[in-house]
Amino acid sequence: MTTLMVQGTTSDAGKSTLVTALCRWLRRQGVSVAPFKPQNMALNSAVTADGGEIGRAQAVQAQAAGLAPHTDMNPVLLKPNSDTGAQVIIHGRAIGNMDAVAYHDYKRIAREAVLESHARLAARHPVVMVEGAGSPAEINLRAGDIANMGFAEAVDCPVILIADIDKGGVFAHLVGTLALLSESEQARVAGFVINRFRGDIALLQPGLDWLEQRTGKPVLGVLPYLMDFHLEAEDAIDARQSAKSGEALRVAVPVLPRISNHTDFDPLRLHPQVDLRFVGPGQPIPPADLIVLPGSKSVRADLAHLRAQGWEAAIQRHLRYGGKLLGICGGLQMLGQRIDDPLGLEGPAGSSPGLGLLDFATLLEAEKQLRNVAGRLVLEDVPVAGYEIHAGVCQGPALANPAVRLDDGRVDGAISADGQVLGTYLHGLFESSLACAALLRWAGLGEVEQVHYHALREREIDRLADLVEAHLDVGRLRGLCGL
Repeated sequence: MTTLMVQGTTSDAGKSTLVTALCRWLRRQGVSVAPFKPQNMALNSAVTADGGEIGRAQAVQAQAAGLAPHTDMNPVLLKPNSDTGAQVIIHGRAIGNMDAVAYHDYKRIAREAVLESHARLAARHPVVMVEGAGSPAEINLRAGDIANMGFAEAVDCPVILIADIDKGGVFAHLVGTLALLSESEQARVAGFVINRFRGDIALLQPGLDWLEQRTGKPVLGVLPYLMDFHLEAEDAIDARQSAKSGEALRVAVPVLPRISNHTDFDPLRLHPQVDLRFVGPGQPIPPADLIVLPGSKSVRADLAHLRAQGWEAAIQRHLRYGGKLLGICGGLQMLGQRIDDPLGLEGPAGSSPGLGLLDFATLLEAEKQLRNVAGRLVLEDVPVAGYEIHAGVCQGPALANPAVRLDDGRVDGAISADGQVLGTYLHGLFESSLACAALLRWAGLGEVEQVHYHALREREIDRLADLVEAHLDVGRLRGLCGL
């Protein structure tokens, strides 16, 4: 077996993208490859086939490799719930909240989980393609590192270092990162990849020659900037829109401090008939046909933020004028009468009044609900699929009028008597083309063009693999993969 790791000079340098590309490139050649990220910090997560929780980027990489997502692909997931603390998830299960100091001490235990997962993947797949986190040159985080070079040294694997030229300073990023590594770590770097290049490669060539001469490391290739490219973001919100045709449905999403799984909205961003607007702090909610309250890692705190921004009054005004309101997961919980967190799972223990738009209350329980589900959306009785990630359990009369009837016999969410307010725990519901079209018609769009989101994601993954073939040194890559 072979393990190959991709590390970046900065966050958002292209690590997730390159690992996804290499997974699909290897799969095309008939190679069984598994994606792996030792430690991930993100609020976008997915439910795995074995009933756990991993970073959403690793679920997309699993799709590129032709595999079902598994908790071994991301054994340590950190979901921030404050500026200094996070929920710690090991092998897909939450073990509790820790501040940064406590987690630093816990890394020794987390390291064992990382190595166990890697060993299991390596036993099943000839190639394990690993994604680092942030940068290996973050000096303050090097002690006990399990995310970058600490892992690479532990399993003795080569490293590709990727940098984003679109940000500027790409040679400084690469040379500076290399200079801050130890001698053994420098020796582990097998080559460089430069990402998001625009222009004539001939103008860049003198710099590439200098880089190779200065460092003694090969440049494995230069990936071009892809226009209109979509791959689900690991954490940062992608607000880019696809081109819109005709009069578009106006959708507004308030951006909460601990917004989670905002990849829910990617199918809307990319829909040719939807004008999606993310509304940030200090911004008024614009006139809209539909307001969507997103998921949240800290529902009570995010609800307090929503009120402090004046958005509750804007939502009430929106409903008075006949607009539609949808709540997803934490957004669903906000729609009810009350949110109780007696154990302090998402912050200080206590209760908060909800928006009072649906008659139910939510109790946060220690055991998180993690499920991949399918069923029928009550609107138009069309199929819908998605996933549940929540600690809250809702109870109340409003749930007698559910939004979804699940195949496992349960019901999910609620719809108000006047049909204006709908809430659901299902993340990913817009990825089901018939359900997405039904929700858009409910929100006021007449003739809806169906968009097949899964096919779109497949096309984008294939575009990445095409770039590997066209722009990287595939001979060297095959050697690094042990082929």
